[in-house]
Amino acid sequence: LSGRRIVLHIDFFLERFRASSENEAMIWHDKVYTYHDMLSYVEQDRAKLKEYISSPMVVSIEADFSPHAAALLLVLIDLGCVIVPLTESVANKKEEFKDIAQVEATVILHDDDSFSFQTENRRADHAIIQKLKRENHPGLVLFSSGSTGKSKAAVHDFLPLLEKFKVLRKCLRMLTFLLFDHIGGINTLLYVLSNTGCIITLDSRQPEAVCRNIEKYHAEVLPTSPSFISLFLLSEAYKNYDLSSLKMVTYGTEAMPESTLKRFHELFPHVKLLQTYGLSEIGIMRSKSLSSDSLWVKIGGEDFQTRVADGLLEIKAKSAMLGYLNAPSPFTEDGWFKTGDEVLVDGEYFRILGRRSEMINVGGQKVFPAEVESVMQEMDGVEDVVVSGEANPMLGSIVKARVKIAGNESLTDFKKRLRQFCKGRLERYKIPQKVELIDHMMTGARFKKMRREE
Repeated sequence: LSGRRIVLHIDFFLERFRASSENEAMIWHDKVYTYHDMLSYVEQDRAKLKEYISSPMVVSIEADFSPHAAALLLVLIDLGCVIVPLTESVANKKEEFKDIAQVEATVILHDDDSFSFQTENRRADHAIIQKLKRENHPGLVLFSSGSTGKSKAAVHDFLPLLEKFKVLRKCLRMLTFLLFDHIGGINTLLYVLSNTGCIITLDSRQPEAVCRNIEKYHAEVLPTSPSFISLFLLSEAYKNYDLSSLKMVTYGTEAMPESTLKRFHELFPHVKLLQTYGLSEIGIMRSKSLSSDSLWVKIGGEDFQTRVADGLLEIKAKSAMLGYLNAPSPFTEDGWFKTGDEVLVDGEYFRILGRRSEMINVGGQKVFPAEVESVMQEMDGVEDVVVSGEANPMLGSIVKARVKIAGNESLTDFKKRLRQFCKGRLERYKIPQKVELIDHMMTGARFKKMRREE
């Protein structure tokens, strides 16, 4: 920049692209792009962006996965920019997010994968962003889903996030199910590119489209969420496709209902189920499930440490964010990130019960929504269920369930059947005292349960 190149942050990617230039890099809109194509796009996009960017800026990329979106991400890293990925899933919050992130320029990807660049009438002056710019370090701003509250803007130094991708791992064909503005989606993209695998993009993230793409392009890995796995099982779309290429399904982002896990494992015993653990604030940790049908998981790895304080998981990570742009620091004085997740511990393994903020206190007894949802999802006709707490003057809270059912069963009949079904499966205080029947699914754009009623 300004007549000189800053440190080449993406050299190891480009070297691997050159060594595997004929390999399939991405399938986008049913067209195959090779690593030779990716190298060309990186050079083209670098030349174009350098016309606009003479020193590091805060740049939003409004895109989903595509060849140019991947190339632009790499180029912006190399130019030392602070990158703010935004997808259509946050369309109604885009301007608010750009204000919070102090976006100075926007790159918009169009339907044909061409892009336009526009400057914004802002100057980033937040201390964290200024520090990144001074050090010529690229940054990444990720917004939490806000499923139970206001979205927080986590800022990362991109260099520690890139470190783990320098270690060569398995070359795999992976679907981009998790979104481009989600830590899991960014992790998928960088993992596949760094190991010169193949990225299989999705025009739709509905079960039918996912199954079709697994069969058509021999996908080996599906990174997804428990809510999508429930939807996938309910749809029975898998009955119409050959999914034999699928080797692994990874899931994270929220607590997995045990009934969903066991049913998937019974239907697909050849598919390894791996629980992952990652947050916008710390990145994605390496993990190992006790078994495909177990919710016990070992998490950590080279650059992560874990501990439990007052029943809550805390993590120290080299790839931890620098801080929030719009919220107080969630780190302890000695540098541990407070996840807010309540866990059980058995030796090296954890069982993640769910966010303590979502826990329901019924007369002093703990109820975690995922446990109740797991039982209710085994009932005939239950298509979707979200459990939450509702204030109660006698007990503090009671358990409330919003349920989508098949057919025309009355609320009275369903409640009677629910009580009978849960008897012996759940302690009495965990059985929902209030039930609402609704006519829509309660999964957000990121395929995560929405616990707040809109």
